[in-house]
Amino acid sequence: MTDSNEEMNDTATATRPTSAAQEWDREVDLLVAGTGAAGLSAAITAADAGLDVLVVESTERWGGTTMLSGGGLWMPANPLMKRHRILDSRAEALEYMQEAIGDAGPASSTARREAFVDAVTEVYGLLERWGVRWSIAKYYPDYYPDRPGGKVGRSIEPQPFDAKKLGDWVAQSRFAEGLPVPLRNDDVWLLSRAWSSSSGFLRGAQFAFRTLGGLVSGKRLFGMGTSLAMNLMAIVRRQGTEVLLSSPVTSVVQENGAVVGAVVTVAGRPTRIRARRGVVLAAGGFAQNREWRERYHGLPGYSSAAAGDQGSGIEVGRAAGGALAMMDDAWWGSAVPMPDGSNQFMLQERSMPFGIVVDQSGSRYLDESESYIDFGHEMIERNKTVPAIHSWLVLDHRHRQRYLFASLLIGGKRMRAAGTVVTAATLDELARAIAIEPAALRATVNRFNGFALKGVDEDFGRGRTVYDNYYGDPAVKPNPNLGTIEKGPFTAVKIVPGDLGTKGGLLTDEHARVLDETGAVIPGLYAAGNTTASVMGHTYPGPGSTIAPAVIFGHLAARHAASPAPTS
Repeated sequence: MTDSNEEMNDTATATRPTSAAQEWDREVDLLVAGTGAAGLSAAITAADAGLDVLVVESTERWGGTTMLSGGGLWMPANPLMKRHRILDSRAEALEYMQEAIGDAGPASSTARREAFVDAVTEVYGLLERWGVRWSIAKYYPDYYPDRPGGKVGRSIEPQPFDAKKLGDWVAQSRFAEGLPVPLRNDDVWLLSRAWSSSSGFLRGAQFAFRTLGGLVSGKRLFGMGTSLAMNLMAIVRRQGTEVLLSSPVTSVVQENGAVVGAVVTVAGRPTRIRARRGVVLAAGGFAQNREWRERYHGLPGYSSAAAGDQGSGIEVGRAAGGALAMMDDAWWGSAVPMPDGSNQFMLQERSMPFGIVVDQSGSRYLDESESYIDFGHEMIERNKTVPAIHSWLVLDHRHRQRYLFASLLIGGKRMRAAGTVVTAATLDELARAIAIEPAALRATVNRFNGFALKGVDEDFGRGRTVYDNYYGDPAVKPNPNLGTIEKGPFTAVKIVPGDLGTKGGLLTDEHARVLDETGAVIPGLYAAGNTTASVMGHTYPGPGSTIAPAVIFGHLAARHAASPAPTS
């Protein structure tokens, strides 16, 4: 049931569970570790049920990776779909999850998938009742929309949030690491071609008016993951729940095998906190823990996750007897190395026409428009036989003229100086500059150009699905994802297998209870979010498949803890 416990036995003794024999420094009903979507969702549900809740955050800033994310939630058959007359059902959602995920082990059991789908309406309504105003990405497809049960329009997100409602708490968040504008997921696909299509230009104008409207009205509007995190924290604050920053959980306290509390470092001092209804570990994954990344992934990691994503919650749960699963996987994608050492996650740039991705031999090896987790998996797999970390995104001049490329706007000059971005007048010159045999790159481009003219990618099927087309250019015919590479100057951008976080961790059941090696529940111990092995298995069914399970299983953990017999 676990793939990793034996490798972690050398972990520091600070994470070992302790006895309940000593006196307590404080008592609450539910102790929640983490201030991302999973932790805040758990806190909201618990407080709504009347529990006394304490939230602790290991770093000095709240919001976690959620605040740096797109903030979308993949919520099948949600009420907003019904309002927009988008047909969906429980049966279709479960059918699609089976088709997209397959057999991924106990982390993605039938019971957990059903619990996820069945809680969508309940979670949507709870958060709406507490003030969240939802919007729908009506045209955003599932990532495998051609498979049975696939749909368009299952992703939702909060409307932009006015940060002034949080007062001084904004300064203690990770807002400065996110986008300081009221951007929505539903904007990105159109803004990427804002100066090359009428629909893109119109959305650009709407975005500009939204931004200016907020400023004129005295609001400080944030969108995407920042909006989600702020919405959730605003509810937590209104509920009167205390949140302690720089207060990591170092171990749980067990009595006869049940978790009855935890040791938390508060103001530099170990503090024993009794948790009458249990402890929820929602402290993120291990995306920024280089030692673990090398051990489980064979890579140093090129993540967009928050700096505090060190695996502390996973280790605390493991030390209490929790089983681990899927530690070898992550929410992969493609990323561009930035001059400051960070990695800019890349999405629509590789999907738009007039560009291809090649390995270090100059060959294509994937559908450049496919879902980002598939892209990451294929890059890593390719690298086992042909050097592909790093790869190169090779662009025709028309790509640079027509489409937004976020990382180049941020650090273009420094990226050129670092060799991350290379431009040349001819393809042969470009090939030599990026250490690829010119004849090999020419042969790849010539073959691809033939596909572009016919509109059919005979090698990898690029542009075949509505998901591929979503990040395409409808003005390019006959395939919106294929455009010839023939007009210079040409540009090559170095790309690596980035990620939005890791997806392996503690094994949990349909109530978010942590399980041990035998599959038995560890009473009083819950986990959600990237601290757990994902219900989505080794894939990514649709936009928001990271955050939606975090919110839902955080909610389910608290709901179970608030039930009459929470430790059973």
